[in-house]
Amino acid sequence: MKLKVVILSLSVFTYTGFTAQNIQNNPGSNHGNKFEQLGTILPTPNIYRTASGAPGHGYWQNRADYSITAYLDEDKRNLKGSETITYYNNSPDDLDYIWLQLDENQQSSVKKADFPYSSTLPKASNDQQLRPTDLPVSDNGYGVNLEKVTDASGNPLKYTVNKTMMRIDLPKVLKKGEKLVFKIDWNYNIPNRMKMGGRGGYENFPEDGNDLYTMTQWYPRMCVYSDFHGWQNHQFTGRGEFALVFGNFKVSMNVPADHIVGGTGECKNYDQVLTPEQLARYNKSKTSAEPVEIVTLDEAKKAEKNHSKQRKTWTFEANDVRDFAWTSSRKFVWDGMGVLIPENNNKVMAMSFYPKEAYNLYRKYSTKAVAHTIKTYSEFTIPYPYPVAQSVEAANGMEYPMICFNYGRTEKDGTYSEGIKNGMLGVVIHEVGHNFFPMIINSDERQWSWMDEGLNTFVEYLTEERWDNKFPSKRGPAWTIVDYMKLPKDQLEPIMSNSENIIQFGPNAYSKPATGLNILRETIMGRELFDKAFKTYAKRWAFRHPEPADFFRTMEDASGEDLDWFWRGWFYGTDPVDIAIDKVTIATPNLETPAREAKETKYKVDKPAVNDFEDISKIRNREDKNITFYVEKDKEAQDFYYRYDRGQEKVDNNKEYTFKVEGTEPLTQKEKDKFKNITAYQIDFVNKGGLVMPIILEFTFEDGTKLTDKSSAQIWRMNEQKASKTFYFDKKLKSIQLDPMRETADIDTSNNFWSNDGGNAQVSKFELFKQKEGGNTRGASNGKVNPMQAAGKK
Repeated sequence: MKLKVVILSLSVFTYTGFTAQNIQNNPGSNHGNKFEQLGTILPTPNIYRTASGAPGHGYWQNRADYSITAYLDEDKRNLKGSETITYYNNSPDDLDYIWLQLDENQQSSVKKADFPYSSTLPKASNDQQLRPTDLPVSDNGYGVNLEKVTDASGNPLKYTVNKTMMRIDLPKVLKKGEKLVFKIDWNYNIPNRMKMGGRGGYENFPEDGNDLYTMTQWYPRMCVYSDFHGWQNHQFTGRGEFALVFGNFKVSMNVPADHIVGGTGECKNYDQVLTPEQLARYNKSKTSAEPVEIVTLDEAKKAEKNHSKQRKTWTFEANDVRDFAWTSSRKFVWDGMGVLIPENNNKVMAMSFYPKEAYNLYRKYSTKAVAHTIKTYSEFTIPYPYPVAQSVEAANGMEYPMICFNYGRTEKDGTYSEGIKNGMLGVVIHEVGHNFFPMIINSDERQWSWMDEGLNTFVEYLTEERWDNKFPSKRGPAWTIVDYMKLPKDQLEPIMSNSENIIQFGPNAYSKPATGLNILRETIMGRELFDKAFKTYAKRWAFRHPEPADFFRTMEDASGEDLDWFWRGWFYGTDPVDIAIDKVTIATPNLETPAREAKETKYKVDKPAVNDFEDISKIRNREDKNITFYVEKDKEAQDFYYRYDRGQEKVDNNKEYTFKVEGTEPLTQKEKDKFKNITAYQIDFVNKGGLVMPIILEFTFEDGTKLTDKSSAQIWRMNEQKASKTFYFDKKLKSIQLDPMRETADIDTSNNFWSNDGGNAQVSKFELFKQKEGGNTRGASNGKVNPMQAAGKK
């Protein structure tokens, strides 16, 4: 229902008051820096990265191609590998050394990065945890064992290992446009990831004596050399993930003959490693609308009982990927189906690998969730470009190009809780979604976890919503971040913090950035503007290395929205949202305001407009013989006021003149009837939390009808602590609800409501009158005598 609105002014009724906190960086002012541009906080644009957020005309990135052979020794739980790396220097710089990552060294007691945490006495302990402190620390036998590092001809290369990083000193400088071919042979003992933690390793199933291997971060990998960082060789501590180079992979894995292998990319020899029946099912699955079991549950159960001593080699290829991971086990059920991505007409094989312990969940949902994810992400980012997307149940969650590892097992009787089902769906969507962030839009996870985890969690939320409108998403909706935003400041840090230094890692790297993007989409920008800008960012930085400024600038560039205030508050600050209704003032018009008679006032004509005090510039200009003033050159410019200012025109400045001020008229009965139901409400708000946000109001009237209003965050730009809004309604207001849909992450909703208490609030009056029409032309004197008239001159 549309209400009549009249613009008037008003008076006072007090509700209840609060005091806003000081403004960061400018505590003495109501007008701080919340709406100032980020300016030098962001890096200076250049030929590599433009002010618009797009890659510049000089943008470059290096590349690394890998040819790898791997041998999985199940008895010794050891992985032996040999790789040839072809590294392309596309940078404008000459390189005299290169850096590689040895991630498995993080599992070593003596080679790890050693980023310790404080430790305290336990309140309780178990027998496995309680053991004498090992001093000096002994080698636990894990980590990478380098057997050989040579050039393409087999000549040894000098190298230095620093914890989880390895520097190779080149025998000659690698110049711009040149490539380097070198070889590494290595091995390592595969850790039990269920006991030691980490992303890769094996899980043992005591009931049947089998292992499930997730081979991740398993080969020496090139570090990124970039325009914004140089070598990204920060140590791997287990938390901050990876900065990696795009390239092409050819990988062969020699495993026990009864193992099933899934990996990044496409397998090139299914005809050699599968039975004829399995190969036929695989080919059938390509065109199936429902997942087809390629390796059936019965076949997986039979394989569990027989540990083959024979070997098979599986060969995979993947192009334009930044990493390669694989899985191997005889326990796997394997299903798949073809999925068409309409945006690029790409036919993708969606597949899942899972042990019998997860069968009743994964057989029903996993591959369908994979398909749903790549299709939904394709709508919001770029069309999925790869030929394969895979989900592996491995009791954890971790992502790699075209393959990810997830959890979700049933009870022994095959039943499962709703929480396990929703958690399994959420993790599959999340990890498959990582194909886009950061596997394609390739951010630096070692430095900025939020650029992959936060952006991915946001699109995960959109994808969960498309899966089921009732899906209980835990990250994305504004209200879900409130408990984190309420925490004391000593437990918070800005989103723009290094991955290793974050206390509340999950909320900070996942939830808060995802929530911020959802607030931008739903509340601040609107879906149309946001979706276009977000898609532009994905398109611009697909298969490239974006930095935070590239994201911030693109979102503004493609939408036409100045969002610096939002990045400043939500990403660089720790202030929460807590906007409160401070007081409500109610007034009605006095319809019987008496007419005001016209009256005369006395005045004198204006004196010359010259300054009483002549400043130093005027004096020096007169003394400077090189300066000729325009009015001295052009006599036509010397009018009456030229002479008046110099005392050459005489005007009686003491003579009084009379000026008539028009009166007002009383309202007619028709006008009284028009305004008789109008009530004015002035709502005063205080910003208790410090973070500015739009003001969203829901008005409920005495007749039960409702109206909503939204003011953008810019309402706070002149005063970041207080704001007021006045509304004029032609029916009585019962209550006001601030942020009715809980879409701004307000941490205290107890101060978001006002009620008229049955209409008993004190109401004041304001005058309402009819103004007589009169001239008010800009530039005219409105009937007053000017000096020219007083002197009788023109």
